Formats: sequence, structure tokens, C-alpha cells
Amino acid sequence: MTNSTELARLIDHTLLKPEATQEQVRQLCAEAATHHFASVCINPVYVPLAAQQLHGTDVAVCTVVGFPLGATLPQVKAYETTQAIMAGAREIDMVINVGALKSGLTNVVRDDITAVVQAAHAQKATVKVIIEAALLTDDEKRTACELAKAAHADYVKTSTGFGPGGATVADVALMRQTVGPDMGVKAAGGIRSLADAQAMIAAGATRLGASAGVKIMSEAEQENV
Repeated sequence: MTNSTELARLIDHTLLKPEATQEQVRQLCAEAATHHFASVCINPVYVPLAAQQLHGTDVAVCTVVGFPLGATLPQVKAYETTQAIMAGAREIDMVINVGALKSGLTNVVRDDITAVVQAAHAQKATVKVIIEAALLTDDEKRTACELAKAAHADYVKTSTGFGPGGATVADVALMRQTVGPDMGVKAAGGIRSLADAQAMIAAGATRLGASAGVKIMSEAEQENV
């Protein structure tokens, strides 16, 4: 059983809505600092603001690359990664080229991931690879995870939250089985309660992307987790 302190350190406190305002991002950062979440996950335009708000705290700034479709050029994803890190991001959640994967172009997918990983790791930043599991068959999910691992990414991640479905226990378990015990697995999309969070952790998730982080922590404290 994960206690509330450990649980908080698994949560990426997330606000990726296109209409998110500066004030909402400031509130997100304040909540993350209060609860000692792992990171805030925000769109790239808000990285400088989040980095400023969280300076001196134990909360990292996470942002998204090639988001939410994954259908941008590898060079653009790599450039976006570098710019985000220069602006203060320490974690990069990138979306794979889903269409290339479904076309069987595994080299294209691997090279796409590798471009981001190399750009991020050069600056000692973490990379999470979003496979958008709801668009994939189980075989495609396994292939995506294998490609992310081969590219030396730090995590695989279930979903953008903007696709046809979010994290499922079955997908998290499949991803954990595929990547083995040493690589990170992030569950994201639709995690709205303590029960959801606990189910994902039990299935093998080592990070949770959630906009409901405060609610989850409130439930954890009420249950003395």
C-alpha cells in the first residue's frame, strides 16, 4: 500500500486544456507545491511561468511535445524539446507518430522517439513516451513500448487525455510486462479518484498524470492512506 506522501510523489498535476489561463497555471503550481507532487504538466507556452512559480520547491516542470497528435516532424519535436528545457522544463512527455506505427514504419517511430530522447538527455531531462494506447491494438502497444525502450526513453505513458480513451488497468499491466521492471510507466487520462490511482499503481504504474490530484490526495488523507 502506498502512503499519502509516496502517492503525492507519483502524481504529475496536470492542466493541458487549450483554454487554460495564467491564473489557473499559478493555482496548479501552488497546489503542486503544497502537496509535493512530482511535477506540474502544462503546455509549453506556460513552462516559463511554471518554472518561476515552482523555483525552490521539490516540484518539477513537465511539458508536452508533439502534443496531442504526435504528427509533427522529428526535427520539430527535438527543437520543441530543447526550447522547453531552456525555458525550465525538466520532464518531456512526447507523443509518438501513431500513424507511422500503424503503417508498420517502426524505424520512423524509433527515430522520432530517439530525436527527442537525445535532445532531452543532453540536458539531463526525463522523457516519457505517450503511445496513445486507445488507438492501438495490443500488438501495436507492445511494439510502441519496445521502441521507446530501445530509444532509451525513461517512461512509457498510456494517453494524452485527448484521444478516444484514457488509462486502463489492462493497458498499464501490458506496458509494464513489455518494458520490464526498470523502466517507468505513466498512467494518464481518466484517473479521477484514489481508487483509480491505486488500481493503476497495482497494475505497474510508477507515475500518474491527473488533473484531479488534489481530490485524490483529499481522499487519501480521509482514508489515512
